Amino acid sequence: MTSLATLRRDWLSNPRSDLLAGTVVALALIPEAIAFSIIAGVDPAVGLYASFIIAVTIAFVGGRPAMISAATGAMALLMGGLVRDHGIEFLFAASLLTGVFQVVVGLLKLGRYVKYVSRSVMTGFVNALAILIFLAQMPELIGANWQTWAMVAAGLAIIYGFPRLTKAVPSPLVAIVVLSALAIALKIDVRTVGDMGSMPNTLPVFHLPAVPLTWETLRIIAPVSATLAFVGLLESLLTANIIDDMTDTPSDKDRETRGQGIANILSPLFGGMAGCAMIGQSIINVTSGGRGRLSTLWAGLFLLFLILVLRDWVAMIPMAALVAVMIMVSVGTFDWGSILRLRSSPAVSSLVMLVTTVTVVVTHDLSKGVVLGVLLSALLFVRKVSKVVVVDALEDGDDLRRYVVHGHLFFASADVFGAEFEFHGHPRRVEIDMTDAHLWDLTAVAAVDRVVFRYRRQGAEVAVIGMNEASATLLDQVGRHDKTHLPSSVGH
Repeated sequence: MTSLATLRRDWLSNPRSDLLAGTVVALALIPEAIAFSIIAGVDPAVGLYASFIIAVTIAFVGGRPAMISAATGAMALLMGGLVRDHGIEFLFAASLLTGVFQVVVGLLKLGRYVKYVSRSVMTGFVNALAILIFLAQMPELIGANWQTWAMVAAGLAIIYGFPRLTKAVPSPLVAIVVLSALAIALKIDVRTVGDMGSMPNTLPVFHLPAVPLTWETLRIIAPVSATLAFVGLLESLLTANIIDDMTDTPSDKDRETRGQGIANILSPLFGGMAGCAMIGQSIINVTSGGRGRLSTLWAGLFLLFLILVLRDWVAMIPMAALVAVMIMVSVGTFDWGSILRLRSSPAVSSLVMLVTTVTVVVTHDLSKGVVLGVLLSALLFVRKVSKVVVVDALEDGDDLRRYVVHGHLFFASADVFGAEFEFHGHPRRVEIDMTDAHLWDLTAVAAVDRVVFRYRRQGAEVAVIGMNEASATLLDQVGRHDKTHLPSSVGH
């Protein structure tokens, strides 16, 4: 019964809106897939077939309903060198291996660890993507004639104005249809989808990569595949988080990881390249009303219908209409509140957000920006936590000196911990109370050992008391000072 309810929720809870949203996405996928094919140095059919296969596959096996996966620019940028040096068959082999790597990551259930990406990094990632989406439209506008600018303006007016009349039909779809009709009827001089490149006219067919099955082949494709797998999963899982927030619904990150792998295994077997989630198209889908898996499935199926059956009509769609849709996506994606919060947010959070955004925009590499943001977040967090260790000294006469330790003791706070002890005066007994402290690693244990040994060299009797069970176990396993000095009540 639960499975049937889940099936209805994922597939049939929102059929009309899902089909309309998927239609808009399919139209927006065509020029992107062609452009990404050109970036990768392959025929437009490779990107279009990949977008169809990946979208249809991920609709069934993905972990985030309503998210769109297809051929992407982030992946295409990593493929050009391989295609140039070794040919397209090696790209198919590398794409297949990418899928295998991703399935393994999914089986190891590593996808869930995306939750450790901080909100600041997520915001930087989103803002950078919004900027990149906007900048990607500039080649269509810079140097264009006034008709192009007028059509983009008209498209934006329809996109933002039509919902005031009705929300029954997605306004981006209305903009594409209206502007296409005007361009065709009035023979307006603007660039069209057909100007981007030719579209295939046959169904994709099964094809095994024609590469030698040797260690040399593996040596060539493995580094590329590993990079593609990492970038693809990073972009997919972060996009899933964004769609989670937009729809206020959860997703299964491990299932999504496996699903991306399965899609990338199937794509090269039918003449496509590896891909991943597309934040722009995913946001188009969600803002157009898409909520279920049907929207993703229909986006893939309708894409194939467009390029095989309606290819002549699709070729006449003005690029200005699609530019207007992507500008809408860019504006809607950017977290404008993050700019207003720069002065009120903690300086550390703002710094991480800005570093992530700038790195992604400058390098056009999502993985570099996110990895740098995560590392910076971790370093700043460690720096902050390292200062939380406090050692209170309590004088109980000349013979006894008591210390009460508060906080987390680990590699970054060990020096602070050691500096808090007073080694002058030569007390006969020293008591170190760890009730409010926790030992996390070998450096923490070594720090405790150093303090104990230093007092003992001065002739003092030292007792370390009050540790919780985990800290006591760690100290017992790797600590070097005499365990007989630990009271029998350790951990209480």
